[in-house]
Amino acid sequence: MPKEVKQKSGLARGLNAGHPAARVSRTKGHLSKRTAFVRDVVKERRVVELLRNSKDKRARKLAKRRLGTFGRAKRKVDEMTNYIAESRRAGH
Repeated sequence: MPKEVKQKSGLARGLNAGHPAARVSRTKGHLSKRTAFVRDVVKERRVVELLRNSKDKRARKLAKRRLGTFGRAKRKVDEMTNYIAESRRAGH
């Protein structure tokens, strides 16, 4: 069984000697919903930018690096190509 951790006293001597310090949060490496969403948008914008400059192969490679598999990357690039076509049709 682990020993109970007592609060440090702030004194230099004694059983609980040392600075009182806050424990590191367990959620330190946790990705927030907002951050995940922003990163997603940034990735998509980079892919769209590459596609607009006719760098399809580079767009697929970037998507593959971000998404993990080439199949997912191809699907995402197709989705972004359709998005560009729709926005052109809409006149934006």
